[in-house]
Amino acid sequence: MAPQRFREQFDQIQRSMPDVPLAMGPDDSAEFFYEKGVVLARDGEEARLVEDTVREHFTTFAGLTPDHVRRTSPETNRTGITRIQVGDPGQGDPSGDPTVANALRSLRTAEGRAGRRLISRNHVVSIAVNACPGDEPVPVPLSEPPNPAAAETAYDAGTAVGVLVIDTGLMRDYRSYPLLAHTEGDAQVQECDDDGILQQYVGHGTFIAGLLAAVAPNTDLVVRNTLNDAGAVLESEFGEKLFEAVDRHGWPDVISLSAGTSNGRTDGLLGVQAFMEELREQRTLLVAAAGNNASATPFWPAAYADLPGWEDAVLSVGALRADGEFGACFSNHGGWVKVFAPGERLTSALTGFGTPVPYVYQHSTYDACRYGFGYACTCQYPRHTGVLSEPGEAPAKPDQVMFEGHAQWSGTSFATPVVAGLVASHMTAKGETDPRAARARLLAANTEYAEVRGAHVPALLPPTWRPVSVDPPADGA
Repeated sequence: MAPQRFREQFDQIQRSMPDVPLAMGPDDSAEFFYEKGVVLARDGEEARLVEDTVREHFTTFAGLTPDHVRRTSPETNRTGITRIQVGDPGQGDPSGDPTVANALRSLRTAEGRAGRRLISRNHVVSIAVNACPGDEPVPVPLSEPPNPAAAETAYDAGTAVGVLVIDTGLMRDYRSYPLLAHTEGDAQVQECDDDGILQQYVGHGTFIAGLLAAVAPNTDLVVRNTLNDAGAVLESEFGEKLFEAVDRHGWPDVISLSAGTSNGRTDGLLGVQAFMEELREQRTLLVAAAGNNASATPFWPAAYADLPGWEDAVLSVGALRADGEFGACFSNHGGWVKVFAPGERLTSALTGFGTPVPYVYQHSTYDACRYGFGYACTCQYPRHTGVLSEPGEAPAKPDQVMFEGHAQWSGTSFATPVVAGLVASHMTAKGETDPRAARARLLAANTEYAEVRGAHVPALLPPTWRPVSVDPPADGA
């Protein structure tokens, strides 16, 4: 992906967070986004150490000023994290933040003595990962059934598995989709822009709820709009919002999370550590997306599945391509990804089945797979012209389509609820009340495997899922 496209997508998230100046990192690679001028530290003595060390470092070295170093959040809070301003967030450009980089550098010696991290960037947690989604939704006729199709399991309020979906919220008429009869939660805050055009990532939460309900009809689904800002939220706010969700609805059997971020580290996210530690003591299973960067770099919170103490509490999910034989081109991979499931060209509900809603594509067609794959991947098909063009291309009028309910979409975002649904379905079928035990038994009984980057990996394939050809369409569309 060209740097210009990173910048275009970066600008979109920045517009959704106008009061939070953001930067790309590290080194303008856009591997992740983070808040300019701010770092995170643990409450209490560590926050004081970070603040004092950064101030001393900035006083000592030429070109740095300690004038802005101060705390910008309460000294204690439930997430155990303090925001510390280290620079003027209005200075510089999005290509990086030297002030934050110098603050991180100033703690290296102290971190070496402590044997653990003391300071962190305030990362953007997003369903778009580096703000570059695998693809965008494509309208599907109402006559075409969902894929995976709805399982025949009956709904029983007494045994229904509770699933909490952390995502973008629900479309206002989602109940017109029969599979979502037992779904509740937050509404999408703003579905369309001032011109009546469906905004990017709107419908994402509804699509995921539809997949879950198809794979596991005996579920009570709750969808939160935690990721309402173009599918993104700051790390410092994310942990608090996760706590708010379980305070409001109770700890569910399963949490389905199709968002995260890399951070260049192997020890998790400082901003969600308190929540993850409380999760570890509950019975809830977190099913989390491995991300769409086509990278082996750990992606959080999914990569907690590879950390001691969280092996049973977290299940990380990568995406298989449309035929289920190999990994999807965009899917993250590596030993920290514990299972793969279909995540390319799935069909579910995007909007309610009422008034048609127009949508303008953001992305233009790629001439080749962004990640060097040779199959007809979602980078290339279906072809459309978007409002973001590659550098050097002549501007073209973007394609506009109408959504009337069903859509086809790809991403690790959608492999995740498929796996969450399979865990819930296993609980129903076996009368299992412990979601973590259901996870272990489901994986132990699984006999399906796929190949991802040369490695044989466990593959969970829903019985009602239909493989889709990966050959290019005959018309090239």
